[in-house]
Amino acid sequence: MIWRTKNGELDLSRRALVMGILNVTLDSFSDGGKFASPGSAVAHALAMREEGADIIDVGGESTRPGAEPVSAQEEMRRVLPVIEAIAPEVRCEVSIDTYKPEVARAAIERGASIINDVTGLRDPQMLEVARETGAGVIAMHMQGTPQTMQRAPHYNDVVAEIGEFFRHTFQRAVTCGIAPMNIAFDPGIGFGKTIEHNLALLKNLAALRVKNRPLVVGVSRKSFIGKIVGDMEMSARFWPTVALTSYLRECGANVIRVHDVKPNAEALRMTEAILG
Repeated sequence: MIWRTKNGELDLSRRALVMGILNVTLDSFSDGGKFASPGSAVAHALAMREEGADIIDVGGESTRPGAEPVSAQEEMRRVLPVIEAIAPEVRCEVSIDTYKPEVARAAIERGASIINDVTGLRDPQMLEVARETGAGVIAMHMQGTPQTMQRAPHYNDVVAEIGEFFRHTFQRAVTCGIAPMNIAFDPGIGFGKTIEHNLALLKNLAALRVKNRPLVVGVSRKSFIGKIVGDMEMSARFWPTVALTSYLRECGANVIRVHDVKPNAEALRMTEAILG
């Protein structure tokens, strides 16, 4: 399994990747404001790389439930200096977590190689940016918007419906001229899903794969973990996240998106040693 980015090709046949989360925001759900300054953001990116991150995912707008959108200009003010600073230094892929085509294009021009779109490439202009730049793309599924997604989300069959969304998105992207090898998919755990929906998707992850493309999964520190373990403190979600990383690798996930890189990378490598 090869995933192509603007910088080259990533071989995911035997080894999954760790995507370290870098929120350059004031209001992200677990670390908002902690890395809002360029200096702290760059230092954290370099630290995550040393801990085993294969991708640094830079985001300038919170997509937590109920989050308010920010302008493209503000988002670029937050992320572009960080991307310019870390891209030559981290010796790994840099992704831009955005659904705005103009932000994605500017980020790729400054050194990012992957576009991580929580709206699943629904915007035709984002498809065009991906085609023109040759960036790798992650199409995530989200029901609704961050402002509305957790207001009684409903599916008749969550696994079948998201699988169909992925197939339709793949066809649209390829028809637009995006190379199939550049495309990856993310089921969007917690984005317009109940606990039951999240668990069904995690249990049936393999059924979501389209055309042997990579599956990216992010469960790190999410609220459904706290609800299941009966403790909503952020610290209580640390070890369940590590456990899920190991489980997701066994289920076929190819990229694991996490806040705490070192323990999750270690869990991933241990699981792969067992799987052979």
